[in-house]
Amino acid sequence: MRVISRSILRAFAEKHRETETALDGWYRVARRVEWANFAEVRATFPATDKVGELYVFNVGGNRVRLIAAIHFNARKLYVRHVLTHQEYDRGHWKNG
Repeated sequence: MRVISRSILRAFAEKHRETETALDGWYRVARRVEWANFAEVRATFPATDKVGELYVFNVGGNRVRLIAAIHFNARKLYVRHVLTHQEYDRGHWKNG
């Protein structure tokens, strides 16, 4: 998949240094796969959920929620938000 935008991952990792390795690992896996559907996403990352049209990845052992839009036909994954577990639970990301 083409992961757009890695800069969001880097910015989050700069604020939360303890997540850098986990986010980099997620990125390295995601850029090498070519998923065709949600079942294939879950085969790679079992702790992934679908919320509406977005996909929520649990990264770093429940520390980070990575929210992305995936366009399977175009083989692109758009990172929308990277949040701490607490930020995710507040739900503000759902508003836009």
